[in-house]
Amino acid sequence: MQTVCVYCASSTQVKPSYFEATHRLGKLLVEANLSIVYGGGSMGLMGQLADSTLAAGGKITGIIPRFMCDVEWNHNGLTELILVQTMHERKEKMAQMADAVVALPGGCGTLEELLEVITWKRLGIFTKPIIIVNIEGYFDALISMLNRAVDEHFMRNEHRNMWEVVENPEEVLMAIQNSVNWDENARSFAAL
Repeated sequence: MQTVCVYCASSTQVKPSYFEATHRLGKLLVEANLSIVYGGGSMGLMGQLADSTLAAGGKITGIIPRFMCDVEWNHNGLTELILVQTMHERKEKMAQMADAVVALPGGCGTLEELLEVITWKRLGIFTKPIIIVNIEGYFDALISMLNRAVDEHFMRNEHRNMWEVVENPEEVLMAIQNSVNWDENARSFAAL
């Protein structure tokens, strides 16, 4: 494993504990000699992730649509900044570069990225570990909804293995290592 994709928020108004957890995650990934790819933003948890990674001597690549750079939402100090045209290209490129995905708390953008990569995993398009960092129970409702989807037969019981849930950044690396193997054969049981 070389690169971890991190989904997280751009909001500057979130709890300090989310910023602290983001700082710890960036530092831990650098200490494990892993590079990071993320959405390229300079504010909120995105900015914290970039700043913490760079301060620890790590490598971080941002992928951001050109229109976001036009309004100066991008981080200017990244190891690499890749400009794309659309949000769809951004998500696809981030997933292509990733050896694992980690989701920190975030709004509709983060939730959409996470649900899309889970969908891709169900279809065998993305086969790498997906880790949800459920800081202070932030993702409880989403995890409950995913489990309900299985319980009500919108997904198979095996699909619960598509993601791992941890409570803090210190558990992320172990969760990645212990993730259930997944491959393209997942599409053979994607449908019910």
